[in-house]
Amino acid sequence: MATKLIPCRRFYRNLLAKHRLNLILDWTTLSNHSASDVFTRLSDHAPRTWQRMLSGRRLNLLDPSPLDIEIEDIALGLARNTRWNGQTQGAHAWSVAQHSDFVVDIVRRLNPKASAEVLMAAKLHDASEYVTHDLITPLKAVVGDVFAEVEERLLQAIRLRFGLAPSLSAGTQTLIKSADKIAAATEAVQLAGFSPQEVRSVLEFREKPLHDVKLVPVPVADAEKAFLDGFRVLEAAMTLQNR
Repeated sequence: MATKLIPCRRFYRNLLAKHRLNLILDWTTLSNHSASDVFTRLSDHAPRTWQRMLSGRRLNLLDPSPLDIEIEDIALGLARNTRWNGQTQGAHAWSVAQHSDFVVDIVRRLNPKASAEVLMAAKLHDASEYVTHDLITPLKAVVGDVFAEVEERLLQAIRLRFGLAPSLSAGTQTLIKSADKIAAATEAVQLAGFSPQEVRSVLEFREKPLHDVKLVPVPVADAEKAFLDGFRVLEAAMTLQNR
């Protein structure tokens, strides 16, 4: 039975790839003027604005192209990137890759009928950090608007690369943000040394930490593999939902 489905899946995978390319081209055309303005303004902050990835891609951080983004680069970067500035309990750091997978699980709890696109958006909600890294909230406040602009353009390019709209709907944003805060509250208590009371008083989260999960930081290679495996599952689900 699986063998008979392969040609069909290939057809829809190719169809989805063409749809993604059209979205990318439309986004590039519409954003050319604004991208030029952003690039001119932000390039004053750095003499070189691109990074070479292990895939061989060269990603311009100020004017990112979806065509220069590969999921393998993202998985590697997020698996090596730590949450809470690395100040977490355990032999291994709690990575952004594990956090991203945790947020997907929480989105499924909050909305069991969430579409594959919404779950993929949750999966990639911090994907820009494969190059910007996970700046802790106090440091983000110091860095200010420049960092926020760079991060948002990277996120838009990443979403387009993997078949999502460049900007999320308000409902999807709210859902993912709630899941993100629940994940952060749970991490704070289980891994980062905060008490449940400090989650509200210090971190100012109204969301409560989960008590029925046990967070276990894993080695980089395991976090990378789990992130990629989860991505492939969601990618296949998106292909089927777009039939």
